[in-house]
Amino acid sequence: MSDPVFSIPADWRGWVWHGGHSPLDLQERYLSATPLQAGEILVQNAAIGLNPVDWKVLSTQLEQVPGVDGAGTVVAIGPEVEKSLLGKRVAYHQNLQRNGSFAEYTVLAAQVVMRIPDDIDFATAAAFPCPALTAWQAIEKIPAQPGAPLLIAGAGGSVGHYLVQLAQARGFEVTTLSSERHGSRLHALGAKRCLNDSQLTTEAAHRRYFAVIDAVGPEHAAQLADTLLANGHLVCIQGRVAEWPCAAFGRALSLHEVALGALHQTGNAQQWHALTQQGERMLAQIASGSLQSELLLHFPYDQLPAQLRALQHRNFSGKQVILL
Repeated sequence: MSDPVFSIPADWRGWVWHGGHSPLDLQERYLSATPLQAGEILVQNAAIGLNPVDWKVLSTQLEQVPGVDGAGTVVAIGPEVEKSLLGKRVAYHQNLQRNGSFAEYTVLAAQVVMRIPDDIDFATAAAFPCPALTAWQAIEKIPAQPGAPLLIAGAGGSVGHYLVQLAQARGFEVTTLSSERHGSRLHALGAKRCLNDSQLTTEAAHRRYFAVIDAVGPEHAAQLADTLLANGHLVCIQGRVAEWPCAAFGRALSLHEVALGALHQTGNAQQWHALTQQGERMLAQIASGSLQSELLLHFPYDQLPAQLRALQHRNFSGKQVILL
């Protein structure tokens, strides 16, 4: 069977950050195709997943196409790339230092892509990488201890959506901390107890946790350190704590930080293989129904800046996906 042949345009549309004060300042530009280097592929995007990191790092991406998550079809491969990838449907998390997913096409390192099961559509796949892989990295920081109490703070967001399911599957007794409006959904995903901040304060005097995973911020994570048992684990997703949160040889905590970007900068091929293989397993679980994807909100390509601004000032539930 001959390899599939795709027509690659000389240029394509993309949203570029030239500076400004709002995601609405993104400007549509035509981007010129360049020869693929060793280990690179070209993906024709069919869907783009929006994440908070996309607006948070705009100031660092001058003259660059933002966007970390996307899904589409591999339409070209560079040297030293397996030919079997050509024509495959893939999802990916892009390096923040490269042009990202906010475009019709994206050049990627071949090692970062995950093959999409036939039963998964592009929108579901594009919404998956950043939150789901971050959740997996976070839960991997904690030794599996079935029955151990685990607190997930900021559980109402995309990462928390997957974290609750992964933690419950590993046998942890899951407590979530979030706005009350997320409680019924998180309980359905596997949380035994769903608390808000005032309820946690009331319980703090008599309940402690083996591990706390915080997806709110470093100050919030530091405040939760006192809820941990001796030899407990504090996992920070939205920035690490500035100082060790307890006295030496007191609670004897282990501190962890989570960042997918670390793999792009200092990860090796074995680590990428482990991550993408796990991602493909989780996508297969979504296809089988044993892992629940988020509620998806679909929008056309020309609404991308407006939807990124809406995410910045979030007052809605669901995961925004841009369709091309």
